[in-house]
Amino acid sequence: MCTILFAYDYHPRYQLVVAANRDEFYQRPTSPAAFWPDNPDILAGRDLKEGGTWMGITTSGRFAALTNYRDPASFKPEARSRGHLVKDYLSSDLAPETYAADLVDGGSSYNGFNLLMGTCQSMYYYSNREKIIRNIPAGVHGLSNALLNTPWPKVTRGIKALATLLQHDDIKAEQLFTMMTDREQPHDQELPRTGVSLEMERMLAPTFVMSPKYGTCLTTVILVERNYNVQFWERSFKDGQPDNWEEVYYQFVMNGY
Repeated sequence: MCTILFAYDYHPRYQLVVAANRDEFYQRPTSPAAFWPDNPDILAGRDLKEGGTWMGITTSGRFAALTNYRDPASFKPEARSRGHLVKDYLSSDLAPETYAADLVDGGSSYNGFNLLMGTCQSMYYYSNREKIIRNIPAGVHGLSNALLNTPWPKVTRGIKALATLLQHDDIKAEQLFTMMTDREQPHDQELPRTGVSLEMERMLAPTFVMSPKYGTCLTTVILVERNYNVQFWERSFKDGQPDNWEEVYYQFVMNGY
C-alpha cells in the first residue's frame, strides 16, 4: 500500500473506515481479496511472489495494513518481504504491542515499513524507522511512504476529503473510491524529498499513481460498523487505468461480539 486514509472511532455509525491504494508494478502476480484456504479467518489479497499481503481483516476483528517507507539509500534487496508483517499479525493472537516488541531488532531486517495493527477496541502504528509503538487516537488519519500523518500533499488532501465525507450519517463506498482516484499534481515546492529523482517524486505524488509499468493497481474500502458488521470492497485496475476495473465484495459479522 502507498496511501491509506482511515477514520478510527470517529463516526457515530462506523468504528473504522478505510480507503487505501496499493501501488505496485503492474506485472507483480497478485490474487484478489478472498478468505484464505489455509487460514479461513483472514480476508485479504495475496502477493503471489512472496506469500504475504498488504492489508487484511479477520472474522475475529483483527486488522492490519502496510506501506513501505521510501528510503532508497537504505534499500536491502535481500530483506524479507514486508508483506509477511501483515500476514503474521493477522495469523497470530498477539496484542499489537506484543507483536511489535517481538520483532527482531525492531524489524530492522526488513526494508523501511509502516504498519497499522489493531482490533475493534484499539488501533496501533509501528514503523521500523522510529521503532516506537504508538496508540492511534480517535480521528481521521493518513499514511503514505513516510511516518503516520506526515503532511505530504496527498495525505493532507486525503485527510480533508475523508473528513468531509464523514460529516454524513451514511458513508457510500463509491464516494471513497472516487476520493482515491484523485490525480491532483502538487507544485514542485510541495513535494517531499525522499532520495528519488524529481521526475519520480512528481509521478508518485498524486493519490492515484499512474505510469507505464508502475502505479495504483487496486483500491480497498473497508467499513466496520459499531455493531461489528464488516463490508469489504476491492477494486483491481487493469494496467493501472482507473476506469477499467474488476471488483470483489464481502460482508460478514465479526465473531465473538
